[in-house]
Amino acid sequence: MVPLKRRKVVSTLPVTDTDIKATKHPDIVIFILERKMGASRRTFLNRLGRTKGFPVAEEYSETVTHIVAENNSGDEVQAWLETQTAGCTTANVAHLLDISWYTESMATGQPESIQDRHKLKLSLTPSPVIPKSSAKSYACQRRTPLKHHNLLLTEALELLSENAELGENEGRSVAFRRAAAILKTLPQAVQRMEDLQGLPCLGDHSLRVIKEMLEYGSSQEVESTRHSEQYQALKALTGIFGVGVKTAERWFRGGLRCPSDVAKSEERLNSAQQAGVLYHEDLSQRVSRAEADAIGQIVERAVQEVLPGAQITLTGGFRRGKETGHDVDFLITHPEEGKEEGLMPKVIQWLETQGVLLYQKTTRNSYLESKDGPSRPPHNMDRFERCFSIFKLDRSTGEGGPLAQAPGGEVGGCEGRAPGSELEPQHCSTGWKAVRVDLVVSPYSQFGFALLGWTGSKLFERELRRWAGKEKNMSLSSHALYDNSQRRYLRASTEEEIFSHLGLEYIPPCDRNA
Repeated sequence: MVPLKRRKVVSTLPVTDTDIKATKHPDIVIFILERKMGASRRTFLNRLGRTKGFPVAEEYSETVTHIVAENNSGDEVQAWLETQTAGCTTANVAHLLDISWYTESMATGQPESIQDRHKLKLSLTPSPVIPKSSAKSYACQRRTPLKHHNLLLTEALELLSENAELGENEGRSVAFRRAAAILKTLPQAVQRMEDLQGLPCLGDHSLRVIKEMLEYGSSQEVESTRHSEQYQALKALTGIFGVGVKTAERWFRGGLRCPSDVAKSEERLNSAQQAGVLYHEDLSQRVSRAEADAIGQIVERAVQEVLPGAQITLTGGFRRGKETGHDVDFLITHPEEGKEEGLMPKVIQWLETQGVLLYQKTTRNSYLESKDGPSRPPHNMDRFERCFSIFKLDRSTGEGGPLAQAPGGEVGGCEGRAPGSELEPQHCSTGWKAVRVDLVVSPYSQFGFALLGWTGSKLFERELRRWAGKEKNMSLSSHALYDNSQRRYLRASTEEEIFSHLGLEYIPPCDRNA
């Protein structure tokens, strides 16, 4: 990590009576608010004002007559002002002015008469205070919509969470995610730190970042992280299909920074990584809802061809209401228990004969209730039969089409390449797009749990398992729910029944976007 730069400290000496008398305009004292402006710009404006003969104070005091702000509302400046004056209202003492008044005064060398357009407007009614009980501790107790009022703050916290995850610091990563999740539930934008009073899951580190964002419009730690070479490289390398954090870190230490570096390197890549490099350009693009639906039609046709009556459900972010995603997940089952056994190989064979698959890796169902229930710690990874694959989707029709033969004679051009050979990201055709697709087969008796687990979000599922363990003495997975106190499984055929067993209000998929 690049070490954080220390914020430039400016002088905080107040303007004295001698300073005021020495200026051309002793009847006014100007204070420029740094909030949303930044230290460098404020320092420049302070210096400019003094060269023009204006008394400009470095810190706020009762002598200030004009408070100048940029990109701030009157309510925001008033809220800041109250923190400086112990809650006393001083709006009638100092003028709250937009930066335009200051720049116009600098241009003429004289304090411009204050027009209505210069004044920062105050609302007639104060902004409502978020009650302390407005957010519960667990994300599975709260409704978290897709769209919310604190996007800038949550993006900053999620970037720090991602960076911690890339550094394999799971505890810090989860802490930032929980803080961001709380902000997503709030009914209005956070404008001051007081709005966060009493809310859970906001640690000291997260609060420092939020405070800096509110005061300056950005966070030095966030920006330093965003532009650090290590973060950018690890993010790019883990964005390759089949590459995890440990592999990416090893590559980074070896001087690799991006997929093209990997393609030109002598690294020995497994089949998934070869496919990831070859189709990286497509796989790094977002998948639209229309594309997901088109893939769903292909999967539906394949499944019905080999097992009529089977049910296919689109899960993941698309089920939660997202319009785009990084991959497409489908859950497959059959109302007659046991009919789903052996389904996946037949579906894969059908897709391959249709030229739809660019890459696939299938794992068998290894879940045994007697062994993997209460004795196995609940984890976000399940043990269903599933296939991690890359589909070839026709760009114009949204349907899978026959594959072009790669030079090595293998489908998709991945498996035929020798490890370590040059593997440039490429397309075999310009008329199709490579898309990540996960297919999961669940027995009908476990379908409700599988649907809940594969809908997400990742934090929501983590919080469900944490709630089950800590608050209910139960073990929850994507396969089952076990009551440790009663020493028995609690059966459920729907998500609603699972929430009921856990003593939780049912949260629909569209509100699980923690």
